[in-house]
Amino acid sequence: MRLREILADIHAFEEELLDFERRYGIRSETFYAAYVSGEEPEDDSWVLDFGEWASVYKTWLAQQAEYRAAVSGQA
Repeated sequence: MRLREILADIHAFEEELLDFERRYGIRSETFYAAYVSGEEPEDDSWVLDFGEWASVYKTWLAQQAEYRAAVSGQA
């Protein structure tokens, strides 16, 4: 059951990431690399979205790692 929950979370996060990608026209991995390197958004009104996007992406990465661990029997 735990594996299903992790997978459901991953899919939910992916939907959120797709929404951001469509809104800003950039893939999440590209956005996140720029975000963590300190690049500023073009428009100040994007700051809150970018903070949320980065948080969702970071959580998605953690869930991916948890999924891999669970599948390999390390969880």
